[in-house]
Amino acid sequence: MTQNINPMFDLVAQLKAADIAYYKYDDPVITDREYDILLDKLRDMELQTGIILSGSPTQKVSGEVLESLTQVRHTKPMLSAQKTKSMEEIARFIGGRPAIASWKLDGLTLVLRYAGGKFVQALTRGGDGGMTGEDVTHTAKVMINVPLTIPYTKPFEVRGEGVISWANFERINGCLDENEAPYTHPRSLAAGSVRRLDATKTRDQYLEFFAFDLVTDDEQYASKAAQLDMLAENGFTVVPYRYLKLGTDKEEIDRCLSAFEPQKFGYPTDGLIIEYDDIAFGRSLGATGHHENRLIALKWEDELHETTFLGLEVATTRTGMVSLTGKFEDVVIDGTTVNRAYLHNLDVMDKFRLGVGDKVKIYKANQIIPQLAENVTQSGTLSYPTKCPCCGSYLVIRTSINGTRLLFCENPICSAKMVRRFVHFCSKTRMDIPDLSEKRLEIMVGKGWIKNFGDLYKLEECREAFVATPGFGDKLFERINGTINNRRSCTMAQFIAGIGIPMVGRSAGRILHNYFKGNWEAFEQAIRDGFDFTQLQDFGQTMHNNIHTWYRDTEEEKLWYPALNQITFIKEKENKNMNTNNPFNGKTVVATGKLTNYTRDGIQTKLVSLGAKPASAVSKNTDYLIVGESAGSKLDKARSLGVTTLSEDEFEDMLLKAGVA
Repeated sequence: MTQNINPMFDLVAQLKAADIAYYKYDDPVITDREYDILLDKLRDMELQTGIILSGSPTQKVSGEVLESLTQVRHTKPMLSAQKTKSMEEIARFIGGRPAIASWKLDGLTLVLRYAGGKFVQALTRGGDGGMTGEDVTHTAKVMINVPLTIPYTKPFEVRGEGVISWANFERINGCLDENEAPYTHPRSLAAGSVRRLDATKTRDQYLEFFAFDLVTDDEQYASKAAQLDMLAENGFTVVPYRYLKLGTDKEEIDRCLSAFEPQKFGYPTDGLIIEYDDIAFGRSLGATGHHENRLIALKWEDELHETTFLGLEVATTRTGMVSLTGKFEDVVIDGTTVNRAYLHNLDVMDKFRLGVGDKVKIYKANQIIPQLAENVTQSGTLSYPTKCPCCGSYLVIRTSINGTRLLFCENPICSAKMVRRFVHFCSKTRMDIPDLSEKRLEIMVGKGWIKNFGDLYKLEECREAFVATPGFGDKLFERINGTINNRRSCTMAQFIAGIGIPMVGRSAGRILHNYFKGNWEAFEQAIRDGFDFTQLQDFGQTMHNNIHTWYRDTEEEKLWYPALNQITFIKEKENKNMNTNNPFNGKTVVATGKLTNYTRDGIQTKLVSLGAKPASAVSKNTDYLIVGESAGSKLDKARSLGVTTLSEDEFEDMLLKAGVA
């Protein structure tokens, strides 16, 4: 008996660690396929031995609650669904009864609460057997499609999935700032975004909510189809579904479920949910501690394809992290030719013991993403890459918070990193050179036309090569060069935000600009004199250290210093006519939410013109919080601290009364 139980303890511990990494930190340590294999193995052992351990994930709903979010009790347990890969089992489950088949979306499950026709609260599924969730009302309010008011006025709860589409996932990864690693999957990004403490950072993540279950009992809606129709009529985006009528046989079920094509679906999905249409019948079947018996999840069978491993494709990202992609001979999966699979990290390389010429098995995770499933040969002859493919510098191994090992190029002037530095410098909210896209800058850096920020202003020197390059030409040169010449005058705030001092962005740039009156020479002299930047609003010790470290870095100086000879700073002019009765003069003011008459930068500029001290976070030192539409946690914090809050209209009324509107 002991021999049977000890492996069970090991499996439970392994699955528990995987649950914590997946649900608590949104950073999976094993693939879904590997997790399912381990879970099936544990389930088989439980059946064979008749023993179920108290911590077994076959009995409990996976999920952990982050300590930094408020825990709230669910009105009903938010249980999972029993899973199968067998169409025969699906047909047996349906048993000829009317049923609903819908996508099993791969995001973060949420429960939304409504009362009096108003949205009042959002909870994650969370942990504690599905009984306790995290309060994420502040982030749900800024999702794309959560209805805030609805016609239905009775109190009720709706369950659904917070997801990010594949298209928006690609868009987000393409717009990341420097030092941000690309996200690996929409599920992790959605889960992390929903559970952020600061909802303003969630707003730009294109999160959507798909409703799939009316949690609250209502006899008026006796069928699943009627429930979904009711939700749609009240403004909810309902998960796409198909209806299986009474007496549907296995062939019809196969045809119906085959119509769900994940390759053509715009959102991440890891299977289908099949549920009885008769609500009363479904609920009469009860539940286990893990799942409800009224529904079942179909997980697609992973079809394995054998091919030959050809080697690694190595690429350095803008963060310095080196991505590893396995190359193999072409194999056709689901009608498409596949010859590459992302390997994620060095631990994956070690696990598969790869070597050129090895026979490997490939599958498409959720029928979309190519993944390596097995190495039949396991020669273990493949070595780690040692040099950066971009600059030739030796690579180093770093260990992430979850213990995974990654390769990094630490050369600060590696061309892979430099492209992103130039993109950052040229962006609209920095030096505003819009025609210099990332793709164009990558070519310009690669050809050696620009090695520092100053070279951008000397494009005339490489005009001949520029014009001769395919996709560039005379017209593009004239347009880009004209734009650059029009941007030779800038504020010190723009320049500081553009050159990429760690943690010193637009807000800090404005504070430095104001303090030094737009005088760059004064800023440099202050650094040389050991100026203490912590005395400035919102500047901590880390930002202070970063400025001094950046200034001493000779390699960094090679990047930004040449630009000083090409640009002219617009220095601040003292406003001698400032209205001394201005109520915001000398006050610390924070703005939050979407304002009608001001952009984010516009309100900051307005506050500076009033002599106020714009800040990015609410604290006990904040005098006013200007509140726009969809305000989040800053408003809650301001209320808890007793900070005066103003609507946009109240803000402008105060300016009118002071004669400074």
